Amino acid sequence: MTGWTLIVLHFMALAFVPGPGAWGTAVLLLGILSLVWAGLFFGRASVPYRAEASSRYLLYLLLLTYTIYVTALMLGAQSWVLNGAALLLGLGPAVLTLVYVRRFTHILRWVMVGLNLGLGIFLLAVQNRPDGSDLALNAVLFVVYFKCSIHFWHMYRRRTAGAFIGITGFFFWSLVFVIAPLQMALFPSIHLESEVWNLPKYVVAVGMILLLLEDQVAHNKHLAMHDDLTGLPNRRLFMDRLAVAVERARRTSAQTALLMVDLDHFKQVNDTLGHHAGDLMLQNVARLFGGRVRRSDTVARTGGDEFAVILDSPISREEATRVGENLLKLLHEPMEVNDHAIRVGGSLGVALFPEDAHDVESLCIKADMLMYEDKRSNTKEAGYGEPQGVFGEQAARPERTTKFGVLR
Repeated sequence: MTGWTLIVLHFMALAFVPGPGAWGTAVLLLGILSLVWAGLFFGRASVPYRAEASSRYLLYLLLLTYTIYVTALMLGAQSWVLNGAALLLGLGPAVLTLVYVRRFTHILRWVMVGLNLGLGIFLLAVQNRPDGSDLALNAVLFVVYFKCSIHFWHMYRRRTAGAFIGITGFFFWSLVFVIAPLQMALFPSIHLESEVWNLPKYVVAVGMILLLLEDQVAHNKHLAMHDDLTGLPNRRLFMDRLAVAVERARRTSAQTALLMVDLDHFKQVNDTLGHHAGDLMLQNVARLFGGRVRRSDTVARTGGDEFAVILDSPISREEATRVGENLLKLLHEPMEVNDHAIRVGGSLGVALFPEDAHDVESLCIKADMLMYEDKRSNTKEAGYGEPQGVFGEQAARPERTTKFGVLR
């Protein structure tokens, strides 16, 4: 949005050109600078490491150096001033990148540094010629918008209309500052309306709108298939992945396991500390579970305090049971929630395809039955309705033996 606001400012400024004396020069300078600034902000918006502090410092440095150089160039500064500004423009990003290279580095940044170095060398070579001002200014604008095309290509490497139009739009926008001077130099009798050279701007605008729509569609699809609180797959996506896992196991004559884990004292946490604390605890559980399974496995939140884990084939009952026990042990460790150490505990059900069930629905029913059987066993051990075992040292659970092995 900042970039497009500056493009509007660019058009508004050029509407007053040519103007009388210093007023016309100032307005023209503002129009050119706003075009340069817009390109820098477009490039900033499409880098994947915007949160990095050095990226923000680099943006400030680029804004400063480009502003100094363009201002000196358009005001007809002496050659030593232009040479110093060109050196600053070429070497400044390289120096800053080297200062932060131990903390952060990225191939995209080095490409940008190389382009700026090349630009600085070109400016030193042409800017002091009789016709060097126009060549230098067009070179600056070409590099600014060529970097935008590279940034967009790196950011949106996907086969969509928005990505293609945005990338090619920026590329042709940069070529305007090469083709237009060549056309005026080689074919001065051919007159082209200014709107012809502004066409890439509109192409980029269309590409950006399409990218926003594509991102919104992808976001809506993600929300439809994932739990909004934990970011885990929801029941709909869980059932799809379970069906795929079962079908894969059927084709390869292997086994796949389904684990159902239900938190034992989640209601007590909500009633005692509030729903916000309960939400934080669910997020902690989701993060802990996600860190204890393979990348090929799936952890899903299938209910309020219920999680499901699909252990993709090949898997044995002993391995699946061991994974389930490890997940329960995580629940027995204290979790810090709103300055409280909470141990909620959990109940586990483990079912394998095809040993325990021959289809997805039967497999879910079997895992649920075993999980609720384990929950009833836990309730008998702790005493029905007894509120102990959640906060502080009272949370320690005695060793118990179930069909899954020894749980602590």
